[in-house]
Amino acid sequence: MYAIIETGGKQVKVSVGDKIYVEKLDVKAGEKYTFDKVLAIVDKDSKFGNPYVSNAKVVAKVEKQGLSKKLHIYKYKAKHNERKRIGHRQPYTCLVVESIN
Repeated sequence: MYAIIETGGKQVKVSVGDKIYVEKLDVKAGEKYTFDKVLAIVDKDSKFGNPYVSNAKVVAKVEKQGLSKKLHIYKYKAKHNERKRIGHRQPYTCLVVESIN
């Protein structure tokens, strides 16, 4: 059994016990978070939403909040002696899926 949820403008396929990394959510570590935007639940009798499945929820426990590895962005303009180096670390939330209802 698995479900497809929408979070952070992306669609994620989840099963019970999966560890997923999503865009940062405003929840503290150790708390539970409920996803209401469930696009599909697939098991013996599959349910697909239009756009969302009614009365469907995916409950997950927040494991940690963090920052991804640093990306380095280089900007360069030819013939102008202009060089710039920028770093970026994207924040994320790590979740463990507990149940699909």
